[in-house]
Amino acid sequence: MDARSHFLTLAQYHLWATQRLLDATASLADEAYRRDVGLFFKSVHGTLNHLLVGESMLWQRRFALGESPQVALDAEVEADRLQLAQALIHGARVWSALISEWPIERFDGHLDYTTMRGNAVSLPFAPTLAHVFNHATHHRGQVSAALTALGQPAPVLDLVYFLQAQGG
Repeated sequence: MDARSHFLTLAQYHLWATQRLLDATASLADEAYRRDVGLFFKSVHGTLNHLLVGESMLWQRRFALGESPQVALDAEVEADRLQLAQALIHGARVWSALISEWPIERFDGHLDYTTMRGNAVSLPFAPTLAHVFNHATHHRGQVSAALTALGQPAPVLDLVYFLQAQGG
């Protein structure tokens, strides 16, 4: 499997897992959704909001536009939970389009950007793109644990279940 195909699979999985997680959080009462349950970004809402910041406001702009935005990782950029969910789904869909457009050689290159602390960085492109999907998996796991702690069922989000659903 070439790099583009691999990352398209990860992008499709990312969309699938994001939708399943949002479906699972939809039944939470607003008080539980916004309650500090001990996550790094405190609540389910705070964690989902962080995913939007990291994915759409930072990494997509770095990869797609070569920009290095400066935004706080805990900034609440969308208070409305329905609009936040829609923005997360939109952001997840963007990755497949981006990956499909990039020349195959780009995956062997570097991503140059400036960190939030103002440091210039040049990282290998493909592993840094893998970080984006790994980061989302990490925080989906946190939200899944919060759902369980709140007495709600957590969705099954393993990549192998996605692959099975896609026919392998």
